[in-house]
Amino acid sequence: MQIHTKFLGEVEIQEEEVITLTSGLLGLEEYKKYVLLPLDKDSPLAIFQSIEESQIGFVVAYPFAFKKDYAFDISEVDRKELQVEKEEDVIAYSIVTLKEPFEESTLNLLAPIVINSVKKCGKQIVLQDNQAYPLRFPIAELKGSVK
Repeated sequence: MQIHTKFLGEVEIQEEEVITLTSGLLGLEEYKKYVLLPLDKDSPLAIFQSIEESQIGFVVAYPFAFKKDYAFDISEVDRKELQVEKEEDVIAYSIVTLKEPFEESTLNLLAPIVINSVKKCGKQIVLQDNQAYPLRFPIAELKGSVK
């Protein structure tokens, strides 16, 4: 199927690539169907694009590529909602706020998007530790930064 995207124009996706967010994203709860569009096969960055509204798309990053000690627990309620059977089926992404220059961009470590790559479902989870994982953490300050 063809979809219009915020950053990449029109792209073709397969139905099996669609990820359903059970609760939508914070502030965008009505949009539940998204697709993850890699920017480059070796890049930790991707586009998380709504297939329901072309103007809803986010640059996301694999946070572990930027912050090696990034870790959090998923509650039992979230595990059930995400239908987690094996830990390796789950992947997390952080929304990036892009700035110029890129080193001033920030990662949202507080509210990762957690995706079950097998079941194609996901959820944005708000973590409780906003000291360790702030909403706007500068990419340039991340230890183990990709440069």
